[in-house]
Amino acid sequence: MAGTAGTPGTPRVLRAMNDRAALDLLLEHGPLSRTRIGKLTGLSKPTASQLLARLEAAGLVLATGTTEGRPGPNAQLYEVDPRAGYAAGLDVTPERILAAVADITGRTVGSYALPTPGRRPAQPVVRQVTDALDGAVKAAGLTRSDVHRLVIGTPGAFDPNTGRLRYASHLPGWHSPELLGELAAALPMPVEYENDVNLAAVAEQRLGAARGHEDFVLLWSEGGLGAALVLGGRLHRGWTGGAGEVGFLPVPGTPLVRQVTKANSGGYQELAGSQAVPRLARELGVPDIPSGPYAEVAATLVERAAAHHDGPHRQLLETYATRLATGLASLVSVLDPELVVLSGASLTAGGDTLRTLVQDELEELAAARPRLVVGEVREHPVLRGALESALAATRDEVFDTSR
Repeated sequence: MAGTAGTPGTPRVLRAMNDRAALDLLLEHGPLSRTRIGKLTGLSKPTASQLLARLEAAGLVLATGTTEGRPGPNAQLYEVDPRAGYAAGLDVTPERILAAVADITGRTVGSYALPTPGRRPAQPVVRQVTDALDGAVKAAGLTRSDVHRLVIGTPGAFDPNTGRLRYASHLPGWHSPELLGELAAALPMPVEYENDVNLAAVAEQRLGAARGHEDFVLLWSEGGLGAALVLGGRLHRGWTGGAGEVGFLPVPGTPLVRQVTKANSGGYQELAGSQAVPRLARELGVPDIPSGPYAEVAATLVERAAAHHDGPHRQLLETYATRLATGLASLVSVLDPELVVLSGASLTAGGDTLRTLVQDELEELAAARPRLVVGEVREHPVLRGALESALAATRDEVFDTSR
């Protein structure tokens, strides 16, 4: 594989480039033979053999089985050694912390859920984080020191200018200005912090409906209503980390909410957030409205409504679609994205039925016409995004053979 323009052509750099290309191919395709790696990288057979021997000696690949069912002798297959590195992710909400550890291939090898109920944390946040991480590490049969990197996803965002959490007053204990330093001191690995909806977008970009897309908006609705903005292939976080906090967006159909951060809400959240769905269902006479947390009730009602073609259920879905499109119209008018991904339980529960209704409404309300899709990462997308983010940095570190 030739070096690109402007890349130093030293043997060490070229070897490192070829090594990384081979490792990425093994991650993408699974076990490959020496001949197949050579063809995919453009390397000669002897060079591919030297590469694999080098990676095997470095503990990055291992021989696993042989090809079968083809003419000629069976060929040795190679794969990335899953023990080469580990990364961890945390998904934090006011009710619980979900933790997971993945090996370098992306396979989850341990997980743990730590309940955190109550307006005041029973344990300091640092203790909650370490307990959740230790639970996942123990389930994986590892120790803390085995984990190369941790990514923590929370509502709101840590302001890079102050290090304090903003836009998440409902997350008790996480607003101390010393928190990031205390976590860094308590943990042996680098720690990164990211907005939860941004991490859902990472999961969709790496594994789901936004693969291959450089410009997209992800609209999220579970406990809160938020968005993630990916522009030119990169997350746009904003000056204070608050890009995408669209729950505060003033929209037609609701009174202006003033002092939105104190109210922890705004027009769009009031209009189309999960708490608006059961209220709207009662107004429309939808029968058998369940009880429970807003996000769960909203998802149940939307899922039921998507299965009806008329009556109050259909009216609920159509009104909900109009409300969602009202806020989306402002986003797409400013950003003109290629794609909008509907994510979070309250939106994915409606499937293609809700998506089509929102798409039709949006085409009436905005000049930009992005394609709407339903998110494909349904199982803990925030946690999956945290793992994917941590894995990307871990692979860069572990796969660097130029050192």
